Amino acid sequence: TADKSRPITTYFWSQDSKYILYIQDTGGDENFHIYAVDPAAEPEAGALTPRARNLTPKDGVRARIYSVPRDTPDYIVVGLNDRDPRLHDVYRLNIHTGDKELLALNDANIAAWHVDRDGELRLATRQTADGGAEILKIHDEDRFESIYEVNHEESVGVSLFRKDGHRFYMTTNRGADLTRLVIFDLETGEKEILASDPEGEVDFGGAIYSYKNDEMLAYTYFGDYPRVYPQQEQFAADYEYLKGELGDIRIDIASQTHEEDIWLVAASKDTDPGSVYVFERENRELRLLYRSRPELDPGHLAEMQAIRYTARDGLEIPAYLTLPQGREPKNLPVVVNPHGGPWVRDYWGYSPAAQFLANRGYAVLQINYRGSSGFGKEFLNAGNQEWGTGYMQHDITDGVQHLIAEGIADPDRVGIYGGSYGGYATLAGLAFTPELYAAGVSFVGPSNIITLLDSVPPYWEPVIKRFHRRVGDPEDPDDRRRLKEQSPLYAAENIVAPLLVVQGANDPRVIQRESDQIVAALRDLDRPVEYIVAPDEGHGFRRRENRLAYIYAMERFFADHLGGRYQEQLAEPIRRRLEEITMDVDRVSK
Repeated sequence: TADKSRPITTYFWSQDSKYILYIQDTGGDENFHIYAVDPAAEPEAGALTPRARNLTPKDGVRARIYSVPRDTPDYIVVGLNDRDPRLHDVYRLNIHTGDKELLALNDANIAAWHVDRDGELRLATRQTADGGAEILKIHDEDRFESIYEVNHEESVGVSLFRKDGHRFYMTTNRGADLTRLVIFDLETGEKEILASDPEGEVDFGGAIYSYKNDEMLAYTYFGDYPRVYPQQEQFAADYEYLKGELGDIRIDIASQTHEEDIWLVAASKDTDPGSVYVFERENRELRLLYRSRPELDPGHLAEMQAIRYTARDGLEIPAYLTLPQGREPKNLPVVVNPHGGPWVRDYWGYSPAAQFLANRGYAVLQINYRGSSGFGKEFLNAGNQEWGTGYMQHDITDGVQHLIAEGIADPDRVGIYGGSYGGYATLAGLAFTPELYAAGVSFVGPSNIITLLDSVPPYWEPVIKRFHRRVGDPEDPDDRRRLKEQSPLYAAENIVAPLLVVQGANDPRVIQRESDQIVAALRDLDRPVEYIVAPDEGHGFRRRENRLAYIYAMERFFADHLGGRYQEQLAEPIRRRLEEITMDVDRVSK
């Protein structure tokens, strides 16, 4: 392809390898279209690459790919919200022609659809009245049967169907704290627990599955570090061979041929962004295909270590600490980097943000505060409605205090930087614990939870009750009062540390108003605030020049206020781009 507007981040082969399929939006608006390109085709006159066909060309529509069935390589199953922006109807889409066949009209508030190995629509997931979820068996497009239900504090997810077509895998934590892998029989309604964490620490992580033999090869879990449990003798032997050849490194099976005789093996760790190898199983041949970041010397990168500390109420909090190389871990400048989500988690492994900041001389603390996923439903639900002035933010504060007590952190040189919810946590940290931080960088972070919830994309409507359960309902007077108290915008007068705000103009999740209003409030209070807005980005920056520009601004900002290193040289195109996207705060409207 030759798309110069935005990097293509999601792409894969069609099942018959005739096409490369990819998705692409416009300027970060997240209205994704599905494209197909024949890599063997001749480019048209004057073109460098073959023509990419837009299979879902209608503007303002967000396409979802539900399945790329192996047994019907000419077709994929997709969702389109062209009829109602809140709901995705289901279509069978012909890759060759772009023709589509309607499989189901979504008039039942369905949040997700699930198909079997033949590409036939079999199940749907829908939110229940209390914010929980139910799995529905589809008898026809107008008749659904509820076969499994969880409440708003539990979770369930459909994985994949067995070859027989009547059994499917799902993950659930109903009746338990940790998520387990279960197989469900549609004909009998019987459920069998197949796997849960042998160490009883974390939720079910994932599985390596053989489509050829219709069996589980291994289970994976992500505690402090990744763990793999082979379930089949041949796979165990293959995995041990790979470990022997590649050493103490995380190994993932990135792809397999349909016969499963050739694998693409991804190998990575905290100090290695990763390499991909071709593994021919029968003759035990392993050869390097490519290194993802060949210019990065692992010897120059910093190790990430798992740590635990005790929060103020006695709860143990898992976190990761990356220390700069060649520096004694004493009295260091620190950047706290809370993850977004917030209902996701940080993992051990290569982190571009942690490595960049550690290279500049900072200790980097990444915290799995309560409300993070992966550590059981009790830990997840302990974060419900605990934003800002609650325990989700307290956990971040207590992590900083832990580093100060250990002598690792210089209490006068602590910064905080995050994106999305991490951007909110940055604003909350500066607003509700102003004595703790010397500087902050909020990247697409909401400043007012009420306006955040009032402006969610329409296709989030089928699951909005879960947001209200976990965060709050602005229509409820008591919730609204609490949400206002938890919103940094209404505590802007407490923010005294310098703040850099970064925003994508087309962000559909955290709209530009969220950043505009906090910047304007701080400007009116005569507080130090800087503002970057990229007109061609959304919820995160993808274009190289935008990313480099804002990263350069961030490292200069932290160098000024925390004393770390920064790169003085800057390529002229990036300097110009930084000037273009740097806003005059005096011209920002509330």
